[in-house]
Amino acid sequence: MDMMVMGGNLPAWVSPVAWTYLVLAALSAIAIAIDVFLGGHRQPSRAMEIVWPVTALYLGPFALWAYARWARPASDALSSPVQDDTRSATPPKLAFGLPGGAASVIAHFLGVPLVVLTGWTIAGLDMWAMIAVIAVIALVLLFSFEYSSRAAASAHLGTGSSVGLQRAAVVAAVTIVAFDLGMVGWMVVLHLGSLMPPVDDASFVFLMQIGVVVGLATAYPVVSRLARRAETA
Repeated sequence: MDMMVMGGNLPAWVSPVAWTYLVLAALSAIAIAIDVFLGGHRQPSRAMEIVWPVTALYLGPFALWAYARWARPASDALSSPVQDDTRSATPPKLAFGLPGGAASVIAHFLGVPLVVLTGWTIAGLDMWAMIAVIAVIALVLLFSFEYSSRAAASAHLGTGSSVGLQRAAVVAAVTIVAFDLGMVGWMVVLHLGSLMPPVDDASFVFLMQIGVVVGLATAYPVVSRLARRAETA
């Protein structure tokens, strides 16, 4: 059965809630992007300047609170002469898994249309094809984020880039596996309950936003442990 023809059991109230939240998420992402790129609140990591607006695409107004709580202080530290000489020695903290969440969101935007346009299925389901494509794209994106962050730190400390390359690959792979425990589990639940709407429906996007949050929850213990190990390495 193709998952795009399912969704008959989805409650009617999900659609207006989905549209409302999508609008709030888009406005939150725009607000953060304006504050970063036009308001001058640049981040210690250039990659995080992309991660924060993308984070708002699924966390919505909650991302605005997190941005004000953590990103704004990081921007202030970046402009401080005292912090300027040491910031590149410390890789961005991944304790909250936001880069993984952002990688998943971007992977959804790229992977879902790709599977729909190609008609690719695995075991007769496009859901499995979407999961596979999204996982690969997210893995590449998260590896790029991790490697670029650690390459800057390695250059500052004078350590070998091969160590950063190996660790970036391990961190990206482990994070994606932990993340997919939640994300894939959520999609399977929707599929089994005939709750998956068509991919061009706002409810589909809303349910995938929830899936990213679930993925963050399952990845959080692993990502936190990796962050603590990076700090003591």
